[in-house]
Amino acid sequence: MAEDLYEILGVSRGATEDEIRAAFRKAAKANHPDVNPNNAGAAERFKKITAANDILSDPEKRRQYDAGEIDAKGDIRRPQWNRAAGAQRGPYSARGFEGRPGASGFEDFSFSDIFSDVFGSGGGGRRASQGFAPRGQDLRYSLEVDFLEAVLGAKKRVTLPDGGVLDLTVPEGVMDGQTLRLKGKGTPGGPGSEAGDALVEIKVRPHADFKRDGDDILLELPITIDEAVLGGRVEVPTPTGRVQLNIPKGSSSGKTFRLKGKGVRGKNGAHGDQLVTVKIVLPQEIDDSLSYFFSEWRQKHAYDPGRK
Repeated sequence: MAEDLYEILGVSRGATEDEIRAAFRKAAKANHPDVNPNNAGAAERFKKITAANDILSDPEKRRQYDAGEIDAKGDIRRPQWNRAAGAQRGPYSARGFEGRPGASGFEDFSFSDIFSDVFGSGGGGRRASQGFAPRGQDLRYSLEVDFLEAVLGAKKRVTLPDGGVLDLTVPEGVMDGQTLRLKGKGTPGGPGSEAGDALVEIKVRPHADFKRDGDDILLELPITIDEAVLGGRVEVPTPTGRVQLNIPKGSSSGKTFRLKGKGVRGKNGAHGDQLVTVKIVLPQEIDDSLSYFFSEWRQKHAYDPGRK
């Protein structure tokens, strides 16, 4: 049995959009591959969490899922015919399909009546063979993108096994493991039926400096000992370019500064922040003047940094 999307995110069916968003961010953070390297179980949970959020965070897809019109993968459910009961099961219902009591327990239907009810008359209704024309199959692909392409968005091209290509737009803020749906780019359907979709799973390559935490960007910034002691302005890389950051006098390693709005654009359109954590890096060589200065300083200003 397919897993329930609400259970995957740990929310009730009556959850608000804010509750779903909060549950997704919490679950995604706990199971993100960057936080759980070489953990196949966490990677699989992260994929399920992302796929569940793709549907439940979209009001129309959520309505379709709640109504049973699409399954947990976002695929359209097809009508199922129960011959024994003489009724149709599934998300699509037709007027009178359950039958109305008659001399034999149910009124007689003609197949043309049934398909007219379900699919519309269309000037006499579709033929039964057209009503059951199968929808085309969805095709699944994988696409690797750079970290900054995922953050800023990009135009990419997927080469298909048969040599064909798919051009797609990687949306700004896409997450690792998220699946993009290209409507009608799957296999063709039967006569009168729609084509399947192309489902492209995004794989985000790690960045040398940046890490992602939800909609926030994390960066560790090396600073010199004199910048830590005296303070100063330093250049900081961000996904959209370098900016100036003011380092206060007496900044220790591990102190974190927040660059407002320099993170990833979220689904609500607002950007997260960039969190810059400074790390004091000593010079490669400690010369005599620096050694003499600190030996003199230590004699007069020795202090306990909290070591146990």
